Amino acid sequence: MKKYLFISMFVLVFQGVYAQWPGKIESTQQILLPNGWKLSPAGHSLQLGDLPLNMQVSASGKFIAVTNNGQSTQSLQLIDAKTEQILDEKILKKSWYGLAFTKDEKHIYASGGNDNIIINFSIRNNKLAESDTIKLGEAWPKGKIGPAGIAVNKTNTKLFTVTKEDSSLYVINPTTKTIIKRIQLHAIAYSCVLSADETKLYVSLWGGKAISVVDVVEEKITGSIPVGDHPNELLLNKKGNYLFVANANDNTVSVISTTDNKVIETIATTLYATQLTGSTTNGLALSVNEKSLYIANADNNCLAVFDVSKPGASQSLGFIPVGWYPTNVKVIGSKILVTNGKGNTSMANPQGPQPISKADNSGYQMGSTATNKLQYIAGLFKGTLSIIDSPKPEQLKSYTTQVYANTPFSDKRTIMADGEEGNPIPRKQGEKSPIKHVFYIIKENRTYDQVLGDVTKGNGDSSLTLFGKRITPNQHALAENYVLLDNFYVDAEVSADGHNWSMAAYATDVVEKTWPTSYGARGGSTTFEGGRPVTYPKGGFIWDYCQRAGVSYRSYGEFGDYAKANIKSLQGHMCPSSPGFDMDITDQVRADAWIHDFDSLVVANSVPQFSTLRISNDHTSGQKKGKVSPQSAVADNDLAVGRILDKLSHSPVWKESVVFILEDDAQNGPDHVDAHRSPAYVVGPYVKRNTAIHTMYSTSGFLRTMELILGLPPMSQYDAAAVPLYECFTSKPDFTPYTTIQPTINLDTRNVAVNESSKRSELFNFAKEDSAPDLDLNEVIWKSVKGEKSIMPAPKRSAFVILEKKKKDDDD
Repeated sequence: MKKYLFISMFVLVFQGVYAQWPGKIESTQQILLPNGWKLSPAGHSLQLGDLPLNMQVSASGKFIAVTNNGQSTQSLQLIDAKTEQILDEKILKKSWYGLAFTKDEKHIYASGGNDNIIINFSIRNNKLAESDTIKLGEAWPKGKIGPAGIAVNKTNTKLFTVTKEDSSLYVINPTTKTIIKRIQLHAIAYSCVLSADETKLYVSLWGGKAISVVDVVEEKITGSIPVGDHPNELLLNKKGNYLFVANANDNTVSVISTTDNKVIETIATTLYATQLTGSTTNGLALSVNEKSLYIANADNNCLAVFDVSKPGASQSLGFIPVGWYPTNVKVIGSKILVTNGKGNTSMANPQGPQPISKADNSGYQMGSTATNKLQYIAGLFKGTLSIIDSPKPEQLKSYTTQVYANTPFSDKRTIMADGEEGNPIPRKQGEKSPIKHVFYIIKENRTYDQVLGDVTKGNGDSSLTLFGKRITPNQHALAENYVLLDNFYVDAEVSADGHNWSMAAYATDVVEKTWPTSYGARGGSTTFEGGRPVTYPKGGFIWDYCQRAGVSYRSYGEFGDYAKANIKSLQGHMCPSSPGFDMDITDQVRADAWIHDFDSLVVANSVPQFSTLRISNDHTSGQKKGKVSPQSAVADNDLAVGRILDKLSHSPVWKESVVFILEDDAQNGPDHVDAHRSPAYVVGPYVKRNTAIHTMYSTSGFLRTMELILGLPPMSQYDAAAVPLYECFTSKPDFTPYTTIQPTINLDTRNVAVNESSKRSELFNFAKEDSAPDLDLNEVIWKSVKGEKSIMPAPKRSAFVILEKKKKDDDD
């Protein structure tokens, strides 16, 4: 039976997430994030590195170790638990999650990531002294191993590491640095923990729904314990008779009796009694007396607290607010320690352009000829360590109130969305809409200012505009003649999580924790667009929801390539003539494929209710010699969008259609409000005309609007919580068709210059979206428009949604 915490007295009425003043929300002291959720971290904080994933405490409680595993600089930090000061930090070329102290506190082992090594640091005079390495195999890409969780026995004679690339357990002699045995597991692994008597090793199968039990003496798997989806962090109590397992995709913790390897209860960690994914449970710690269990909910930005003094009959106690995306939690005495993967706030670039140091070990590949390094979006989220006094009941009650105030999600919003009477957008599943056909166009990687910064009625900065009205006349016409959305933010950072957010309103812990490694040029499996089931959300993607609801659907190049589908629910639903991502194929080919297919569907009276179209050439190929220039690539993309709308609006289904257009991510380009801010469009007979709307919207809000039209339930807590776009719609339709605006530039202009940017572009991989480094590519694109000697402004990361124009309108 699942144990839920539902404290109605603490539930606050949802406050609309609209434009805000710069800085904190003074009335509440909360921090509003670009995704519409808020932060109010308890306790105080210590600055850490880029994406801290794991934290370990030494046996005596003297030391804390943190491994930072983000896209930029990766490192190992040693912290004095008493003084809360960083004693030492070592930059690591590659690292990922695995971390373990020896019992005598003289060594610490850390995963060397896709270099496929375990790094052994000596600890001397409170410093990380000399290091040695234990080699598991050849470095990536020759060797595909990827050590993750690490455990070491008390005598330091056996070390165990589990892996995420070859799904194995390695048993190692750390003294001789030799592999004793490799044991194949059934799925990619995350963590491992030794039993109290050191006869058993428990392994969380991150890519499955089970815990493997390994006999340490016999060195073989002796059992499997079914748990929730995406089990990650493991925690044994002192006696070792209870094992706690965090299940990220289920928002649960499995409590296992190790005497018989049975799950005796499942603890639900959500703020409401919901089955929706989106809490992302991924960290565990017990209080010193082992009566309280602290559980990190990464996507709810909080800890759930349970009384576990009677295992099998655990009771919820409340919640504690922490920072953005907590990844790990530990307890030392009366202190609760939490690593926040993305820190306590989104932020502006603090440094801007600077020379690259020859000693830079970040792994970020700018190209051998690069001379400047701008901070990249993925490296701007510096983690923090929250240090919180264990709360008394009254304090915990106050903390719980804060957590509920920080979340826009509630169980009621799952059933009834924001809206208004008579609006074409229904407020709940089952209500009818005059709109029957939804067309969803996904583009690649632009910020609002890059495209629409020159639109005077919006909150734009024209000095940052690269592809203004001359290059994108159709998109400008849509923004000016329908609704201009200048306060829209993508939920993603990059394309790896962007296509997941765009199709599921969620990116799993597997996606969130692995894409920074591949984007930092450190190797690892990189198929994030449906190619690996381990990356799937629990309920799948929007097509899976359509399939279950009996809603007809078709995809044109999204999550597939021509007729080849990346996920099962798209098999037989892909347009066979629509290509996936390929910068050598123009968007006119994609438009032609859709138009031809659409014509045949109209004749057969079989136009699906939901269509996803990939129109992706606004990604560009930078200044790579011989490739289409950035301006021509974006103009090609614009013309394709215009042609699709022209065709649709002159068809018999137009009167019952709507088109949603957005970028999967903003690709870290310049924008004066926030690098998450991106151009987005809504077009159709029931969409308002000539209207600027300054309401804060997100990728998840777009999906929620589509779901309400199609009669689908929300897929995650994020789309359930998001504001639907009802303000963009009117009950009085205007059936006037759209006419394509022809380009004013040559769509086949090629890069011919030989310069610094063209040389850098030669080093980029354009075979897959975002295989080229985002920031470097954006700088090359900037220079192609603004001149080779111009300097691209640093991308801005805003902690708060700021809209000066909205304030001015309100003042007027």
